Amino acid sequence: MTDIASVSQLLAQSLSPSTAKLAEKSLRSVEDQQGFPSTLLHVVAANDLSSSVRLAGSLYFKNLIKRKWIDETGVYRLHPEDVKMIKAEIISLMIQLPDSLQIQIGEAVSLIAESEFPELWPDLIEELVKKLSPDDMHTNKGVLKVAHSIFKRWRPLFGSNELYIEINLVLSHFAQPFLELLKMVDQLIDQNISNKENLKLLLDNMLLLVKIYYDLNCQDIPEFFEDHLQEGMAVIHKYLKYSNPLLEDPNEAEQIDIVTQVKTSCCELIQLYTTRYQEELGSIITEFIRTIWDLLSSIGTQPKYDILASKALQFLTIIASLEQYNSTLKSEKALEEITEKIILPNVMIRESDEELFEDDPIEYTRRDLEGSDSDTRRRASTDFLRALKENKEQDVTQVVMNYVNHYLASFQSNPTNWKSKDLAICLFSSIAAKGSITNAGITSTNLLVDVVEFFSQYVAQDLVNETSHPILKVDAIKYIFTFRNQLTKQQLIEAFPLLSSHFQDDNYVVYTYAAITIEKILSLRNPSSHQQLLFSKTDIPVPVFNNLLTNLFRLMFGKGESPEKLAENEFLMKCVMRILLTAEDSLSEKAPQLLQQLMKIVDIIGRNPSNPKFSHYTFESICVLIRYNNNQIIEIFDLLKPCMLSILAQDIHEFIPYAFQILSYCLEVYPKSSEMPPEYEQLIKPLCSPAVWELRANIPAIERLLAAIIKFKPSLFISATSLTPILGVFQKLVSSKLNDHLGFDFLETILLSIDMSCLEPFLKEVAMILLSRLQTVRTDKFVKRFIVFLSSIAALPTSSDPCLKRNGLDSSFVIKFIESVQPGVFQQILMGVIVPTIESFNNLLDKKILIVGLSSLITENAQVIGQDAFKLVLSKLLKITASDSIRNYKDFNENLELLLELENDELSFGSSFNKLNTIQQKPFDPVKEISSKEMILAYLQSKLASFPNIQNVLLNLDQPEQELARSLRIV
Repeated sequence: MTDIASVSQLLAQSLSPSTAKLAEKSLRSVEDQQGFPSTLLHVVAANDLSSSVRLAGSLYFKNLIKRKWIDETGVYRLHPEDVKMIKAEIISLMIQLPDSLQIQIGEAVSLIAESEFPELWPDLIEELVKKLSPDDMHTNKGVLKVAHSIFKRWRPLFGSNELYIEINLVLSHFAQPFLELLKMVDQLIDQNISNKENLKLLLDNMLLLVKIYYDLNCQDIPEFFEDHLQEGMAVIHKYLKYSNPLLEDPNEAEQIDIVTQVKTSCCELIQLYTTRYQEELGSIITEFIRTIWDLLSSIGTQPKYDILASKALQFLTIIASLEQYNSTLKSEKALEEITEKIILPNVMIRESDEELFEDDPIEYTRRDLEGSDSDTRRRASTDFLRALKENKEQDVTQVVMNYVNHYLASFQSNPTNWKSKDLAICLFSSIAAKGSITNAGITSTNLLVDVVEFFSQYVAQDLVNETSHPILKVDAIKYIFTFRNQLTKQQLIEAFPLLSSHFQDDNYVVYTYAAITIEKILSLRNPSSHQQLLFSKTDIPVPVFNNLLTNLFRLMFGKGESPEKLAENEFLMKCVMRILLTAEDSLSEKAPQLLQQLMKIVDIIGRNPSNPKFSHYTFESICVLIRYNNNQIIEIFDLLKPCMLSILAQDIHEFIPYAFQILSYCLEVYPKSSEMPPEYEQLIKPLCSPAVWELRANIPAIERLLAAIIKFKPSLFISATSLTPILGVFQKLVSSKLNDHLGFDFLETILLSIDMSCLEPFLKEVAMILLSRLQTVRTDKFVKRFIVFLSSIAALPTSSDPCLKRNGLDSSFVIKFIESVQPGVFQQILMGVIVPTIESFNNLLDKKILIVGLSSLITENAQVIGQDAFKLVLSKLLKITASDSIRNYKDFNENLELLLELENDELSFGSSFNKLNTIQQKPFDPVKEISSKEMILAYLQSKLASFPNIQNVLLNLDQPEQELARSLRIV
């Protein structure tokens, strides 16, 4: 089954919707066989196969590497011979591939290098350097692509010794050949000025060289590049000014040519150097300023130049903030020239923007309002304007307001000239706002202008004028979005009907902006108490909530029953979620109807999940309704059950973690006086089977669901037959570096729920699993969670929570549990693991549990642990009790923590677990009644006061600890 013909046939079938699922299942069934990765690579390399099959093979190979190369414990999940073969062949293969395939295989190389290079693949860079050729630019292009795929990983990383060692190793082999190739390619470009084919290939190489230049300098400027600064920057400067009509088509508006791509990368590189290495660049910066200025003045307004213009403007924005270089930008004449020649042309709405507004409205919205337009001209221009204003606020305000008034007058004299008004509003918003627009809106404004008066006089009319151009309507809505923090609560309440009326507008962008702005208004914090939301359910009448939701569902369902169309506009669903959060339980009468609408959406989009954000907000909305109506949980569960179980039955990978979380929460709030719904018992066996754990995104949700079942009906797990599978789950979780914290959560559930007489035969084995992991794969995370686990058990007798079954769990159990492995081992753990780690905890809840649990452990078992250990633990406890963090301890407001912010821009389908915030579990707190710094201290004082020999122990402490004891009034 792993021969080229069979695999290529399955890949071909995976391209057809009717056979895709079966083909993928067949591929998955053979991917663990030795030789499968090699066969895949040979499919990708086979010139006689179709390009679509080869591309499918490259994608499957990349995803196979992502899933199977190495697990979180550092163990290969592929056959050792396959690992060896891939590392031996992949570089040579990638170099020969077409561009479309190189991208996927390059990402695979990057993934492999992340775990292998440099320790396990030390000759990788030498192999690349050897393949560089003085006369074969096709090969060089492939080598440079591989190099960039490896080096670009460094860009977002935080500096560390390991990272610098890796970079220095690369530089020792690659820096000199890199510089030689950079200069050689530059010379060849000059020599091939009239040869279009050669020129294109050479500039492809130059583009990769400039990107690698950035990679090699992204963490710090290496000594080599500092020594060769003039040579390197001379080439970069040259290509900022480079032009060749052979490669630049003046009639092409959209397709970005290679010359423009090279200039864009050059801009990114000098931006890096100007931001990080000003001192090294010195006077060269001045040359770049003039060149960038000329570049911005000369490039056209076609979309193909948008990213280049944006990067150039970002460079000037940095210059505007540098005192030693911004003098050329400060004079009134310079400000007028900047506004006239740079700001206005790049802010003015263009025909291509109008086309995007009409033809791809969702992309237009995302670019503009979501902050994803950092590479658009308008955003970059307004950021530049704000940076100029930071230094000369009065002068910039005056110059720009002259243009604002000019364009407003132009509109008033000719109302069909709506672009003038759009430009005026954009310019005004730019100078009115201080700082940049964040997710929370503008926090302060320019005192030289009045944003509320400008809104009343010029903007508000477009909120009510049905004949206004759609873009002016959007400008008016966006103005409220931008300056929402500057409007009073009453003004915002008055704006609600104006905004919601736009849900009747046929224009996609208009109603989408309205939804986004309403969502943002409802998520505003109260300025007088930042720990509260500005709007609550009492501020908005229920009919208003109902009207908003009716319109939003109408807009979504109006797209028809195509999963892709229904799910394309996540902003509408996010607005639904926020309205439900604000309404809380005031919509309880409509909750079943709303749930049915949301489940209908889940049913439709489940046929082809395409937008992770839309899906997430849909499930989050379902959770809000459950959370605030859980007094009706039996009826709600009956409504939800078919939808959630259908997701599991259809094996919709993207939705399964959501279904598990919702099923968990339903059982967590289900009346204990009722029988557990039989569906949960039927899920136990599938949840313990290995197949369901293969998808990483499922794991936290499965653990939670199994834990909920165990808590609700522990009698299901009283036999060895029923206990063994769930103990196997614990072992699987706690053995994983990624999921060991879930293993401890699961073990706490087992110990607190299942009768100890049933658990007794297994406790020694459980303790051995923990100690084995502590000995073999010890990480800081595991050690801290292990200590918190022991402290939680020791703290349990203190808890007043009637829901916590003690089950014989106390501080003496902790010692017996560990000692069951070997007598005397607890003392070693205490002195070798617990004591050295106590002061390294940062989490406040962990610190509280340590103080309560360890003070119980040492005072109740003093004879077992001995005087030296008692004194050491006590001294550490005194230090963390006296720390600033404990002094500032506050019990968190769970509603506030869960509901104030539900922003998550990293949502995706795949291996990551997307937590449903509204129903997330609080961390286990065995002593939640101890909820203030005073109560923590009082507990420690009372525990020590009850210990008969405490005064002698305190007198034997070192002087600093004695002082701490006095300051805490323990002596």
